[in-house]
Amino acid sequence: MGNWIINHGLTSFIIVIWMGINIFLFVWFYFSYDLGDDFYYTRHLLGSALAWARAPAAVLNFNCMLILLPVCRNLLSLIRGSFMCCGRTMRKQLDKNLSFHKLVAYMIGLMTAVHMVAHLLNVEWYNNSRQGGYGKLSSALSRLEDTNETTYLNPIRITDLDPQQIPTYFVFTTIAGLTGVIITLALILIITSSMEVIRRSYFEVFWYTHHLFIIFFAGLVFHGAGRIVRRQTNREVHNFTFCKDRSDEWGKIPECPFPQFAGGFPQTWMWVIGPMVLYLCERLLRFIRYIQTVKYRKIVMRPSKVLELQLVKSGFKMEVGQYVFLNCPSISQLEWHPFTMTSAPEEDFFSVHIRSAGDWTDKLISIMQQLPEGAQGPKMAVDGPFGTASEDVFDYEVSMLVGAGIGVTPFASILKSIWYKFKESNPKLRTRKIYFYWLCRETNAFEWFADLLRVLEKEMEERGMGDFLTYKLYLTGWDTSLTFQENVNFDKDTDVVTGLKQKTNYGRPNWDKEFELVRKEYPMSVVGTFLCGPEALAKVLEKKCAKYSDVDPRKTKFYFNKENF
Repeated sequence: MGNWIINHGLTSFIIVIWMGINIFLFVWFYFSYDLGDDFYYTRHLLGSALAWARAPAAVLNFNCMLILLPVCRNLLSLIRGSFMCCGRTMRKQLDKNLSFHKLVAYMIGLMTAVHMVAHLLNVEWYNNSRQGGYGKLSSALSRLEDTNETTYLNPIRITDLDPQQIPTYFVFTTIAGLTGVIITLALILIITSSMEVIRRSYFEVFWYTHHLFIIFFAGLVFHGAGRIVRRQTNREVHNFTFCKDRSDEWGKIPECPFPQFAGGFPQTWMWVIGPMVLYLCERLLRFIRYIQTVKYRKIVMRPSKVLELQLVKSGFKMEVGQYVFLNCPSISQLEWHPFTMTSAPEEDFFSVHIRSAGDWTDKLISIMQQLPEGAQGPKMAVDGPFGTASEDVFDYEVSMLVGAGIGVTPFASILKSIWYKFKESNPKLRTRKIYFYWLCRETNAFEWFADLLRVLEKEMEERGMGDFLTYKLYLTGWDTSLTFQENVNFDKDTDVVTGLKQKTNYGRPNWDKEFELVRKEYPMSVVGTFLCGPEALAKVLEKKCAKYSDVDPRKTKFYFNKENF
């Protein structure tokens, strides 16, 4: 239990608080509409569907207020910097911004479905009451005339302008109905295009469809302006307890004047206006960065179709493990894609390594391959840098860095920074040991990164710091010829695949063995485990961190951190 609390305690506490607020809002508004005297006559027409429509609306307001905040990248980076004094546990929550964004989106989707179904039932029951299908009182309420927008209760009513009004006509001509249809369609497209299979294989579809959130929020602001759900406003002169059975006498006796009704004041805009302003500022800042000049220092094609871009931008400052968003207008004016920087803060440029992984990256690589030697590439816009979990590497006494394929990029930045730090005569580092694991499917993927590791190997040996960095490379996909070469050359000083002194391992790491080794070598340390790689590997490492963390505060603890984009 203690191990679980170390890695998940605060996250779970935040989710419990969030869920508690959702439940409170739902229950509070449900009973307000289900038991409130102001809605007695409205409930008589609509039954329990009234409460089932309004309670989800309150939950929707709360979650629509939250949904934009986790994607305000500059705001999160600002908060992350401000929380440096508040400990790593607090900052770790900011690295789960996209997970929280998805969680809030699921709640919005669920509450929208409940809200929509309840209102469809409401429209049907309004129509049946208008046609006299639910008894004398329902018919009387539905026949109330519209006197200065204060008397009627049933919005589907016979008027001089619309003597044959039908529910479908009502839904597509009223503000509430039309915006509701638009909001629902936009949300369906946003959610379905966010599925993992579409996001990974057709990122452009996901990207463009996700921007329907602009239409979603515009419709949301105006949705309540129709004031369809109405409450009684004259209970002090029209007591429904006395008058409900005397509908024939309404307006004829002083004890029962005609009941008057008014729609509720639209509240959604008050919930979402703050986050919308913050997000507008976020987009304004992105636009300012978009028009700033970015120059190419170097363009290099690495093995395995990996493109390295070394860029220079005035006033640009970074920390290890951070990432930027790149936009290439010649490919798309709107698309921004995240890439972890592989350069170190000590360098006078910043670099990214881009693997071919979709239409956008394929087009960019193709453009760069066709450039003459030494030429500047197409206009490139850069937004960032933004903080990630890898920023905290040097806050731990011991760090385990795990990269899978191109996921090695944040650790390239970290290892380069270590090299620069050790070039100083007396480097100031809290970190005493770094374990680095790199998993690749093919040998070519090792080539572009092996040069850096060779330099680090030499530097550490010259300074007598060979034990500071332990790195292990794993080739997860290989053929028999490689195994044969390894067996033939087993007595050589350097590895057949990488040319490094550390020999390449074939297969996958035995994580139990690795964690046990770290715990044995550093029995009283706080160990940060950092992953940039697939979700399946994240689940494995997260379990190992929990398994090998000791509840005794004086013994080894493993904290799991994962890169999220």
